[in-house]
Amino acid sequence: MAVKDKLKTDLFPTIWCPGCGIGLIMQQLATVMDEVGLDKTNTVIVTGIGCTGRMGAYMNFESVYTLHGRTLPVAEAIKTVRPELNVIVVAGDGDTASIGGNHLLHSIRRNPNVTVLCNNNEIYGLTGGQTGPTTPKGTTTLSSPAGSGFSPINLQGLVNTNQNAFYAKTTVYHQGPMRRAIKEAIEWPGFAFVDIASQCIENNGRRIGFGSAFEMLEDYKSSYKAAPRGATHLEPKQLGIIKNEEPVPVGAAKPAGPSTDGEKA
Repeated sequence: MAVKDKLKTDLFPTIWCPGCGIGLIMQQLATVMDEVGLDKTNTVIVTGIGCTGRMGAYMNFESVYTLHGRTLPVAEAIKTVRPELNVIVVAGDGDTASIGGNHLLHSIRRNPNVTVLCNNNEIYGLTGGQTGPTTPKGTTTLSSPAGSGFSPINLQGLVNTNQNAFYAKTTVYHQGPMRRAIKEAIEWPGFAFVDIASQCIENNGRRIGFGSAFEMLEDYKSSYKAAPRGATHLEPKQLGIIKNEEPVPVGAAKPAGPSTDGEKA
């Protein structure tokens, strides 16, 4: 019941398409928030334009629904003015890495204590299924009927340009690893980015050959594997958490170098 208190269940069912992965992310976020004691008195959720942006309206928290691509500057502003608050950004890959890409670069550089959960469905889902910044090369989309001609943005590479980076990769199928990644990201004392592979069956999955959301989840199950212990970089289709040097106060002992919790994922 405590987890349900984090959600506005009176607004259910949601407007998301049947089989959408966003609800699974919301469920695990609510679970983690309950575990670590986050509530509407100490936490703000920031969302942007796109399917994922609706999440703030379904959660029983103070939330800000921003302009397209502007989640991060708004999140940083809140954290600057109210540093005692926990600030969690929930946005799609298009909102985060396309129109919001410039803000992403500089948030990574400035290292604010903000958590970003990226619903990465590799498509512009809300507008019908156009090629997005994370769409794999060769993928057939509404705007690339012959296949996308470009390689996707390397989100891990961008995040890891910050020597204090926290980057995690998980999927909506892997509920335990996703919950763990969200929890560790919230507890990380700096910029933390959780890249969550999530299915969009209606405007992506069917076009690339999947018959149902279940088939997409089964594909995540079979294709994603935990990174080996000690890895400092996640290969494609690997699950894990990559932590670089944790920020420490001036004069404190410097922690060990990069690490991963891949095998535990």
